[in-house]
Amino acid sequence: MKVVKTVSELRDAVSAARQSGQNIGLVPTMGALHKGHGALIDRARAESGCVVVSIFVNPIQFDKKEDYEKYGRAMESDLAFCRERGTDLVFAPDEAEMYPQPQRVFVEARALSEYLCGMFRPGHFRGVATVVTKLFNMVQPDRAYFGEKDAQQLAIIQAIAADLNMPITIVPVATVREEDGLAISSRNVRLDTDQRSRAATLYRALRAAADRLASGARPVEARLAAINVLREQPSIRVEYLEIVDPQTMRPVEEIHGPVRVAAAVWIGETRLIDNVLQVHR
Repeated sequence: MKVVKTVSELRDAVSAARQSGQNIGLVPTMGALHKGHGALIDRARAESGCVVVSIFVNPIQFDKKEDYEKYGRAMESDLAFCRERGTDLVFAPDEAEMYPQPQRVFVEARALSEYLCGMFRPGHFRGVATVVTKLFNMVQPDRAYFGEKDAQQLAIIQAIAADLNMPITIVPVATVREEDGLAISSRNVRLDTDQRSRAATLYRALRAAADRLASGARPVEARLAAINVLREQPSIRVEYLEIVDPQTMRPVEEIHGPVRVAAAVWIGETRLIDNVLQVHR
């Protein structure tokens, strides 16, 4: 496994892989790697001749400086994680390499950012869209892999590739969960033992809504079913819980196709997001 820190080194390594006839799979990450990232890398490994993992904590997607500063950083264990999964190339730039001068051009998908997380994290998706676009231009992958847990991010990145005519296939990878259903996230380590036991309520709530939708309930009824489950744990604070179109990320009032039941909650000082896809039959 090769580790590079500059864009020029990255491009040289990717070019060499292409010249040898390999296709390129990219897994963008901010490090603190876990089983969810492992699923992305494994999928890329199965489908790509050269697997590139980027590790970069992107400052422009944080709306609070303290969140950026306390974000988990564990480069040595992250590199070992990548090596164990057969990664070919790790791109681990510093901030000066990614942003050699104050960023003047940004990528936005405003229509997809108006609801859900976008309402509560101003500028977050603009920062995500911008850094992912930069990585796409640097690596020029054939495929890029993103988890369905961050469904709004996924929809935005799919729109970027489509609307900006990027010759990149965006590959969604299913959410990886603990045995009790909690979506694996780097934020989970912030939960104490009691909070961790209550955190699984989020997935139960989403499943309750999805089950009601599957039985023919209207979105408003399904949403209430999920809220009632969350009320079993008064210490869980709901930021949002909506039933949305998977492509537009806008709440729906009637079911005419697949929908995502999406939520963000606070448990103590930890914010958790999750969603489940319900296919209309």
